[in-house]
Formats: sequence, structure tokens, C-alpha cells
Amino acid sequence: MSSLNLTPFSVGCGVTVGDLQLAKLTDDELLALREAFAEHGVLFFRDQQFTPHDHLQFAHRWGELVLNKFFKPVEGFPDIAEVRKEKHQTTNIGGGWHTDHSYDDIPAMGSILVARDLPTSGGDTRFANLYAAFDALSPGLQQTLQSLRAIHSNKHIYGKDGFYRTTDIADQLGGVDEVGDATHPVVITHPESGRKALYVNPGHTLGFEGWTRAESQPLLGYLYSHVDQPQFTCQFNWQPGSVVFWDNRSTWHFAQNDYQGQARLMHRITLAGSALAAAV
Repeated sequence: MSSLNLTPFSVGCGVTVGDLQLAKLTDDELLALREAFAEHGVLFFRDQQFTPHDHLQFAHRWGELVLNKFFKPVEGFPDIAEVRKEKHQTTNIGGGWHTDHSYDDIPAMGSILVARDLPTSGGDTRFANLYAAFDALSPGLQQTLQSLRAIHSNKHIYGKDGFYRTTDIADQLGGVDEVGDATHPVVITHPESGRKALYVNPGHTLGFEGWTRAESQPLLGYLYSHVDQPQFTCQFNWQPGSVVFWDNRSTWHFAQNDYQGQARLMHRITLAGSALAAAV
């Protein structure tokens, strides 16, 4: 198998993959990337020559794609979603900690985001490592969490009365009638790495199954504060040619909204996953 040039991006979050062009990836390099993806959760790439066609071809080598119900597609590439903010808009997409598609019964495996049009400053993306965050919890809390399931939803975000419907990006989002809920284990066993990961997130998790919202919020709030610590998080500065590939089962991400008056356009492909198994 091919070896990769991997450099830790931060103490506990992600790796940078150097000396590799994704558009010219060999089969051996793909196998090595699969291992790195499962183990590290976030892969950062710089200086990529990566057209929309290359983006799509790379994604298909990983598996089936998930068509996003809410974002507009790239013209000529219906499987690639636009994550767009215009100069006049003040709201951005993904401006808070979340995990893509945790509200689906079969959550997404991963997302591949490509920089297309960047502001001169700002617009970084933060990431969090949910393997490391879970490992750092006390054994007693780990055991408690492994007995729980949580309800995830997108109604409060993309639904008729959801957050985005009252903002200045409402007209570029579809799927108002395609929202729903799903229930997943609070701690999962990652299907490739076999490691345990915390699987709740501030953007989509409503509460624990069988608990009220009021009962759920103190524990969820504690977990969210625990994850959002420097030893579990990192911040990526986008540049022309940047690509990031993250695992939605073991990470969170957060798009910074600190570039008012400037445009930002990213292309995203989401990869289909499998049902999540509870950790034991």
C-alpha cells in the first residue's frame, strides 16, 4: 500500500495530506486515504487542481452520493451542492457547530468541500474531534451516555418556520417540505475504525430519547462545552486550491461568518453512510 505524507494539523484535530493530487489519485493512495480518513476524521489538502468533474469523480470512488435537499446544485453538476454567501448577505450556511445529515435515518458518511470563491480574509472552518472528546470523558459518564439515544432534526433549521426561512439566504434554499427527525445512539462505534465517538451535535440534536427537552439540555450543554475545547478543535484557513474531506460520524464543523461584505462560494459533495451502531 502507498504511504501518505501526513502531518498533524493540530494537537488533537485532523491531518494535512501533502504531496498528493486528488485528481490523479492511484488505487493504492485511495486505500491509504481510507485508513487515514477513518482514523483522523478530517483530511486537509492544499494546492489542488480540482475541477467540478474531478470533484465528482473522486467522490464516486468512495461510494454512493447523497443529494442535498436544501442547497442549490452547481450548474451542470446536480450532485454538487453550492454553499454560497453573496456580498450583500449577512447570514451564512453552517454558522454553528453541527454534523451534516445527522437528521437522516442513515446519516452521511462524509463531506468533501472545495474552495471556489473566497473572501480576502475570514471564512475559516472550525472542526472538532469526537473520538478524542469521548475518550476524555470519565468512565462513569461514558457508561451513562452509551445507554442513551438522541433525537436529531432539521425542522428547526430548514422547515417552514425554521431559522433559515427568516434570513436573507431563504430564497436560495429549497426542501422546506422535506424535513424530518431521526434517532441515533449517543455513542457510536465507528464502522471503519472501530473507535467510539460521541454522536450528538448542537445544530441538530433536540434531546435524549425518553427525556424532556428541559431534562436533556443540561447534559447536552455540558457535552457541547466539553467538545469545544482547544485540545479537541482546530481552525482551517481556506486558500485557493484547498479541499477538506471530513467524516460526519466522528467530527463536528463550524463555518465562521466573519467576512461581511464579501462573497464566499464552496462546492460540497456528501457521501452516503450506513446505519450507526451503538457502542458497547
